[in-house]
Amino acid sequence: MELIQSALEIGLEKPLKILHVTDSHLAFADERDNERKHALAKRFSSRERERFFGEHLAYAKEQCDLLVHTGDLIDFTSQANFDFARKVLSEEKVFFAAGNHEFSQYVGEAYEDLAYKMNSFREMQPGLGAPLFFNSRVLGGVNFVSIDNSYHQFEPWQLTRLKKEIAKGLPIMLCLHVPLFEQSLYERHIERSGKGSSCYLAGCDEDYLPDDEWRAIEIRPRGVTLETVDFIKSQPLIKAVLAGHVHFSFESALAPGMTQFVTGGGYEGIARELTIL
Repeated sequence: MELIQSALEIGLEKPLKILHVTDSHLAFADERDNERKHALAKRFSSRERERFFGEHLAYAKEQCDLLVHTGDLIDFTSQANFDFARKVLSEEKVFFAAGNHEFSQYVGEAYEDLAYKMNSFREMQPGLGAPLFFNSRVLGGVNFVSIDNSYHQFEPWQLTRLKKEIAKGLPIMLCLHVPLFEQSLYERHIERSGKGSSCYLAGCDEDYLPDDEWRAIEIRPRGVTLETVDFIKSQPLIKAVLAGHVHFSFESALAPGMTQFVTGGGYEGIARELTIL
């Protein structure tokens, strides 16, 4: 396990310690799943990924107040993956924000929109044991809020719910899968990916969208997404955004007093221990 240690001062009376994990990409299939699912499990599964996640969960239980997982816990939809996810998300010390792979039926084979997501969600029956599209939990005087933006968009009802969480008056740790656009994060992503003018962040400008129109249609922010991003950045009670998706670690300021912590792939053993003071 590779542990990144970070701190965030927001004026708590008693420190709170969380373990931020993301993009574990665990892959299981069993007799209930079809041949294509078994082929994906064979392609993406590894004992090392399982070992890393076991280490993350054990460390959080022993050393931290909460494990925050910001999506792609599983790599694709399968009955075996659903069972695994339900067991993990039933843990008292786990708080979850869904990623795009929670809804990926065969890994990158289709245009990902709300209809595709809901087809996958129906396949999960009876869900994964935790709210996937919006959730909140108060711990140690901090409000942990998760919003599913796994397809780079926010929905109007999510913005309404977020405003209700703001009204509680507590400091917020906002948990997302896809990071919010920030220039230095974008530049670092391009430096690593070498994909040219591609943006895999939420709320990116038209000039930064992928050259591939298929992907650009998915990522191009709708009006409510831009409204939500602007609202988030304007809220002093939102102290940090925790995100993943891009498979590398990065810290940057989204607004004065608001840090975005992006953590690298859990499938590589990376986790961030964040002490909130």
